[in-house]
Amino acid sequence: MALTVFTSAFLIDCTGAEPVDGAAVVVEDDRIKDVLANGKVGPLPGRVTTLDCQGKTLMPGLTDAHVHICAVTENITDQHRYYPPSYVAARAMRRAEECLMQGFTTVRDAGGADYGFRLVLEEGYFPGPRLLVSGHYISQTGGHGDKRRRAEWTAPVDCCMGMIGSIADGEVEVRKAVREQLRRDVDQIKIMASGGAMSPSDELDTTQYTVPEMRAAVEEAQAVGKYVLSHAYSDSAVRNAIAAGVRSIEHGNLIREAAAKAIKDAGAFLVPTMVTYEAIYREGKRYGIGDHQIAKIDLARQQSVQGLTYAYKAGCQIGSGSDLLGDMMTQRAVEFELKGQVMKPMEVLLSATKVNAELFRMADRIGTVEPGKYADLLVVEGNPLKNLRVFQKQDNLKVIMKGGHGYKQAL
Repeated sequence: MALTVFTSAFLIDCTGAEPVDGAAVVVEDDRIKDVLANGKVGPLPGRVTTLDCQGKTLMPGLTDAHVHICAVTENITDQHRYYPPSYVAARAMRRAEECLMQGFTTVRDAGGADYGFRLVLEEGYFPGPRLLVSGHYISQTGGHGDKRRRAEWTAPVDCCMGMIGSIADGEVEVRKAVREQLRRDVDQIKIMASGGAMSPSDELDTTQYTVPEMRAAVEEAQAVGKYVLSHAYSDSAVRNAIAAGVRSIEHGNLIREAAAKAIKDAGAFLVPTMVTYEAIYREGKRYGIGDHQIAKIDLARQQSVQGLTYAYKAGCQIGSGSDLLGDMMTQRAVEFELKGQVMKPMEVLLSATKVNAELFRMADRIGTVEPGKYADLLVVEGNPLKNLRVFQKQDNLKVIMKGGHGYKQAL
């Protein structure tokens, strides 16, 4: 039995309750044993490690609902042309470690990583967050997941792993593609309901897949107790995805009131990824990202705050994602500052903890500091409720604990 006690903490437990100063949290093995608002810890058996958090914030580990650990370079449109899967797999492990050391203890990979990545992290061969994988994303021909350039007449790329999708057209093909990913033990299914910024042959504001095609994907996922997340930008694409039963809308930059209301009424989630547009717009050209793609990124960037505002005013469940590529992943925590243009600081923190945990169907295990939950904990220099930028400097993260194991201790 391993016991760790955090004392004298400014506790933001992310249940929605007000913060408590001077609190104590007791960790036993991989779980939170006690949360003591008065800070008074009784006698404990055996060896106890005590961490004094005086003047610092204790909170749950952060979560990210939209990562791509296999996007190891910035130009994902061409990544598969230059590097073999072995290279991508090796660098993906470093991307996972970087993610954990930014304070993100559970993340959902939104396409690219298969169950092998999840397994190797679970078994502790590499440091990294708890990983939920989507495997190959499912796309129509010429859709956001089709990496062929307009002038290429070759068959779609088919590879074992990496930033590669399965191309499927019509309900029968979609069902088969989804079943294949389910056979490979994914945690959820990713589909493409609209055009995208990084794809070479479509436009951002188009719709892709019909409602019946997407409903086929949803039915297959639901049959085995899983769900579908959908890449979607435009108002019509989002409404189509919601009509098909999709649980999680990714991006949603171009939505208006109608789509926001549809998300709210369906009890679905919106996962904005505002930071990736800012990063690619500023830095994409030097990484070899083409003018057409950057122009689409700029369109999404200009409307991201407005789209989030519609969702916020509608009362949608708003999660938190980043969708960053390559070295731009170092900017993951900037997402919180961008969300803070619309949401209150506590709401921003909840989006990256409690709300994402509910989206992942893991609210009984992660997302809040409560007895019985995994001991995924951060000790942060400063008060995030006063300054959402504190996460952007890794030196401010004094303790990073995942499942009771300390990956960083700098108190």
